[in-house]
Amino acid sequence: MSMTFAGHVAVVTGAGAGIGRAAALAFAAQGLKVVVADLDTAGGVGTAEQIMAAGGTAVFMQCDVTLEADVKQLMAETINLYGRLDYAFNNAGIEIEHGRLADGTQDEFDAIMGVNVKGVWLCMKYQLPLMLAQGGGAIVNTASVAGLGAAPKMSIYSASKHAVIGLTRSAAIEYARKHIRVNAVCPAVIDTDMFRRAYELDPRKADYAAAVHPVGRIGTVEEVASAVLYLCSDGAAFTTGHALAVDGGAMAI
Repeated sequence: MSMTFAGHVAVVTGAGAGIGRAAALAFAAQGLKVVVADLDTAGGVGTAEQIMAAGGTAVFMQCDVTLEADVKQLMAETINLYGRLDYAFNNAGIEIEHGRLADGTQDEFDAIMGVNVKGVWLCMKYQLPLMLAQGGGAIVNTASVAGLGAAPKMSIYSASKHAVIGLTRSAAIEYARKHIRVNAVCPAVIDTDMFRRAYELDPRKADYAAAVHPVGRIGTVEEVASAVLYLCSDGAAFTTGHALAVDGGAMAI
């Protein structure tokens, strides 16, 4: 796989923890300058500090991806600081609901759709013109295996991730001849704080989560980060509009 990242710039949203932090660290390890974006200041600063402690280049910028002004400022400050935007990993998201569709609330719907869908749309809205101006780039959005099929008792979350894949594929076709590639990663159950919050009250659910993956375990944030780097790399130069399952074989069943 060709990895020609040195000197390039990446923006990672939701980089204060979990998959976003792992991706930010992985980008930095390849020599990229990384803009660490998150609503959580402590988490975002922590990620940037980890990168710098390892000899990398990073800056934290606070951003609420549901607010157009925040996203616009994030991209403008990235250009002001580094002069370019080569890669974007639009990873910010919020966790699933746990109930049947008819038991969901409008507040849940608005919150989940606001971050998971509007946030991705806003980020691409302001990233794409920057990449057009410099002649190319690559974007990866975080979807989910819940966006590839049915997800009982998480219908709103599932709908939001189906929407992310739709945005990804549409943007990929629109910008394919402009040297901008747009793909998505679709993780299954990954060992994150979000996962631990969901299952901390019932360890049996954690055992079940491992069992539903044919490989017999849940995934790691580093494994998802590796998929993100691949989709951004020259090794994926002929890959766009793709929703890559990182799922231990779950979608093959």
